Formats: sequence, structure tokens, C-alpha cells
Amino acid sequence: MYSELYEKTGSELIRELGKRYSDYRKRMKYTQKEVAEKSGLSVFTISSFENGSSTGITLSSFIKLLRAIDSLEEVEKLLPELPKSPRTLFKKQSKK
Repeated sequence: MYSELYEKTGSELIRELGKRYSDYRKRMKYTQKEVAEKSGLSVFTISSFENGSSTGITLSSFIKLLRAIDSLEEVEKLLPELPKSPRTLFKKQSKK
């Protein structure tokens, strides 16, 4: 699974992300116009992202899109917080 991801270009991954975003938006019954109003982005930008014709979406715009469909918590999955290292935990225990 991971090897397949690494074989894809950045543009391919963004196209897939746009398609997935479209699926989420539709399932949540939002129109592109509603998302545009909530996010401050244009319908053209949203449409271009969703249909894969624009692969230059910024992270800032993507966050606005997630917020617009009430899915901002999904951004945590992109780069989850690292757990404390065993060394740090051991040091903490030793101080007690």
C-alpha cells in the first residue's frame, strides 16, 4: 500500500485528494457554491481541485475547504503528533 503511494507523483496524489474531497462534500450534501461561500474560495477553484485540473492547491486553501465541510479534524491525520520517545518517558519516570 505505502509503496503504491510513493510511486505516484505529487500531482496524482492531489488529483486523488480532490476526487475524495468531492465525494465527502457530496455525501455531506454541500454544493460547491455553499463551500465557496463558507471557505472564501471561488467555485472555480473548488471545481478545479475536485476534477483534478488544478493540482496547485495550497495547504491554506485545503484547510479552508476542510473547515467548510466541517471536517477540519481530518487535517490531524496528515501529520499526527509523535508519541513521546521511550527515553523521554524513562527520564520522566526516573525523576519521580
